Amino acid sequence: MTYTPSIDLDAIDAIDMHVHIESDGHGHTSLDDELMDASAAYFRPSDNRTPTVADIAARYRERRMAAVIFTVDAATATGHPSLSSEQIATEAAAHSDVVIPFGSVDPHRGKDAIDQARRLVEDYGVRGFKFHPSLQAFEPNEPSFYPLWEQLESLGVPALFHTGQNGIGAGLPGGRGIKLRYSNPILLDDVAADFPALTVILAHPSVPWQGEAISMATHKANVYIDLSGWSPTYFPAELVKAAGSFLRSKVLFGSDYPLIAPERWISDFEKLGIKPEVMPKVLKDNAIGVLNLR
Repeated sequence: MTYTPSIDLDAIDAIDMHVHIESDGHGHTSLDDELMDASAAYFRPSDNRTPTVADIAARYRERRMAAVIFTVDAATATGHPSLSSEQIATEAAAHSDVVIPFGSVDPHRGKDAIDQARRLVEDYGVRGFKFHPSLQAFEPNEPSFYPLWEQLESLGVPALFHTGQNGIGAGLPGGRGIKLRYSNPILLDDVAADFPALTVILAHPSVPWQGEAISMATHKANVYIDLSGWSPTYFPAELVKAAGSFLRSKVLFGSDYPLIAPERWISDFEKLGIKPEVMPKVLKDNAIGVLNLR
């Protein structure tokens, strides 16, 4: 079944741009047990750690929200088989009123990744792609990966990249070999410059490189910031200022659910003193444009 969005935009109040599928429902998880446990210790989530697509759909429907859902294919770097983006998209098709599937491909797979990306869009209807440079162990501005970005640009779908601090591997010896430098957002400045028709979304407050992310989103029309992965209570002051003023059209609500509950995120964001007229843009309207939902 091919996913086609059927979201009634008048029936929802927010679009969460960052929701993880961590299990296929049959016992296989997106990360091995050690990394899953380290991530849980870092975030201390209170909800079900491995909700299914149907669980997420029910939860967000009840709260008048839609959710962008995805996994991360990091099989080459981690040796752990990935969840199926094809399965996620197929399951999302049954809940197209509230969920929006993104795909994920392993950049190290070269032409196979490029071909899979095309199939995920054309045959399964995914609306974008998620990448995690640190977990997938690659530098996104390395020229060998440029054919993949060219493919996504030609398909007309956004690319969402993890940036900044990383909870996966946190507290483990050597961070389990996961290197933070791959997630410096400035590496994506080359990608955004060289592929101006590709929408590049910088996921999370990019601590400790927040200034770079703000500069990129200010400078390039095709760069956005999703605000997931941190409670807004802990946002850097420069990000709060930017989100409420000159970047009000370039920032996107995201929770990182199931690690952070979306309603908690919104409650904390409302306490930052952001002007009331900015809230609908951050929570919903900017995402509508990025996802081409109108």
